[in-house]
Amino acid sequence: MLKVHSRCDLACDHCYVYEHADQSWRRQPRTMDRDVVRATGARIAEHAKAHGLASVRIVLHGGEPLLLGPQRMRELVGELVAALDPFVHVDLRMQTNAVRMSTEFCDLFREFDIKVGVSLDGDRAANDLHRRFRNGGSSYREVVAGVALLRRPEYRRSYAGLLCTVDLTNDPVAVYEELLRHEPPRVDFLLPHGTWDHPPARPGGEAAPYARWLATIYDRWLADGQPTGIRLFESLLSTAGGGPSYSEWVGLDPADLVVVETNGEWELADSIKITYDGAPATGMDVFTHSVDDVAGAPGVARRQLGLADLSATCRACPVVTQCGGGLFAHRYSTGRGFDNPSVYCPDLMELIQHMRHHPPAPSEPAAPVPDAIALPLEHLDAIALAGDDVTAVEALASAQLAITRSLLREVTRRWPDDPHVRGGWDLLTAVDQQAPEPTDEVLRHPYVRAWAVGCLSGTGSATPGYLAVVAAAAAIRAAATVTVTVPAQAGQLYLPTLGTAVLAGRAHSSAVVAVTAGGFTLKAGDDAVAVPDAGRETAGWRPIRQVMPGLALEDADPHRDCHKWKPTDRLDDDTAQRWRQALTTASRLIAVEAPARVGGLRVGLRTVVPLHAAPGGDSRASTTKQAFGTIAATLASPSELAVVLVHEFQHNKLNAVLDACDLVDRNDPRRLKVGWRTDARPVVGALHGTFAHQAVADIWRARAVRTDAADAADAWRNYRMYRDWTADAVGTLQASGALTTLGTRFVTNIARSMTAWPD
Repeated sequence: MLKVHSRCDLACDHCYVYEHADQSWRRQPRTMDRDVVRATGARIAEHAKAHGLASVRIVLHGGEPLLLGPQRMRELVGELVAALDPFVHVDLRMQTNAVRMSTEFCDLFREFDIKVGVSLDGDRAANDLHRRFRNGGSSYREVVAGVALLRRPEYRRSYAGLLCTVDLTNDPVAVYEELLRHEPPRVDFLLPHGTWDHPPARPGGEAAPYARWLATIYDRWLADGQPTGIRLFESLLSTAGGGPSYSEWVGLDPADLVVVETNGEWELADSIKITYDGAPATGMDVFTHSVDDVAGAPGVARRQLGLADLSATCRACPVVTQCGGGLFAHRYSTGRGFDNPSVYCPDLMELIQHMRHHPPAPSEPAAPVPDAIALPLEHLDAIALAGDDVTAVEALASAQLAITRSLLREVTRRWPDDPHVRGGWDLLTAVDQQAPEPTDEVLRHPYVRAWAVGCLSGTGSATPGYLAVVAAAAAIRAAATVTVTVPAQAGQLYLPTLGTAVLAGRAHSSAVVAVTAGGFTLKAGDDAVAVPDAGRETAGWRPIRQVMPGLALEDADPHRDCHKWKPTDRLDDDTAQRWRQALTTASRLIAVEAPARVGGLRVGLRTVVPLHAAPGGDSRASTTKQAFGTIAATLASPSELAVVLVHEFQHNKLNAVLDACDLVDRNDPRRLKVGWRTDARPVVGALHGTFAHQAVADIWRARAVRTDAADAADAWRNYRMYRDWTADAVGTLQASGALTTLGTRFVTNIARSMTAWPD
């Protein structure tokens, strides 16, 4: 969080920056100067490179960030973005009171893809209880005018939602209806800040009035069919099913936020300013301390401890995994520090109990439960709105991982007596307990799920004993000291994410993998292969070919034959190098032509499978529902491959979305006419094509603008073709009656993403 301006043009009496214990704002420069911006950008870039981050989220904050003015804001954001590697997705956010919102600001937000949240507490009367100008005047008209600008079709993508602070004197339903009137993609309800030294008001001595207020909105939200995301409710529903929290207000997720003040000082999260003067200070700054330095500061490190950091009362509480002790700052008291339950403990307990007794209908996606993956509306919207919100793609990848784990459990249930299955499951479980990250890396390999599905459905050559091979790969990645018997095929053993071991002697049906910290050995009979380094090719070992970090050229996995067309056999070195060069250049083109999609591709796409060309030499490309994170394609020019990667990854994402929630009526038998096919398509097929062509039109649009005159005509022609196909199909889908409520929302957002595209 970057405090780009330390003053504000409103005088909200509940503000944690100016109206509570910490008054450090008084000594801060009004604005963040260029030296601080550049040093901060360098620190973020350093951190992203050191940890291989696909994305970073930067929140522009204050005070009031719009006080910078459009010109200085543009310079600041440009300097930040320029400091980062082009392959690191920068997720820019801003929180504002919106009273200075203008079309010039909105154009800037659209240019840099900045998502903007606006503070609004309800209608004029509710909002003006606290959010007033210094002269006492109402801010409501200016705020609503600012929100109206963000709601325009050309700026809608920048509209992140509304933030509302609860006031018990306001009618909760009236507040909810007012906020909904502004069509927010998401609403945050915040409890007014308080500590045990300065507890919140409880009129009439009511034990949990804030729970009653919020529960009233929750019930209405359910009755309305959850028309927008409400972060607090979605967080509590997610944590109820063992999922992540989407908010620092609840749950046990480790904190991942630090603040840079206008003078370059690293500070803790802003809310801690309510506790005591100097509470957020770390004694560090961006000029002399790295992000890793501040991550090790006591105030940051303790926020990573989860349950262990809570008071004894919280640790013994039956709802602690949902509540998480509440907001860290709300636990504070003089004498005991933060070793207390939240000052809102009774309210959180009552709200959680109310939600447990009034869950969403099973068909609604906002109630994650074990083995039933749901997608928050925020992520669904981000995916549809013509750009890859990295957080949304990460959520899809995590949901796919959960499905793969469920499938592996089903394999062990179906074949409990198979020795390879039994031994593989025991090993995989043991490795997972000790080293979950290496295990996840193997289970995220796209064709592990493809194998499991093939095995359970009885199709193809998949056999249950391959589970032992998956476990062996996880053990090798974890450098565990273990031995496991695995099935071998024709004297070869492919280890997912690692490579292929080839025994020099006769073919064997099984082999033993012995893993140590110094590598592993494959032995069958008298034949053996020793592999000290899985990343280096040696006699008998062919490592998987890496194109770039996180992306492999997959030409060996025996389960990659689940695509529409036949994959090639292992490539020779020259052909593999041509693939690497083409994919690397294609990735660079995407970074220029579709920068918003780079982060999603980086966290979601794991392998590319070479295909045989069509008989006439035509290009081919394919995805498959059961292998998220892979694209199969024929070798083509980098410019063609850039389009293929973007196009096919849309299918990857939509397949994953459809695993999480129903967008179409699966029982609807009709078929729809679409511009890119001569035959009518099933509704799901039409939706897939629409979503894919939205991305293709977008990349041709960018290409048309930047190409020279000789190529521009073709680029514009392709753009118009894909744009028209997409627009026509959107209308067909909307008129079909075959979309669910979520499907209608998804397709409407596809249409919104195109409103600013040129004719």
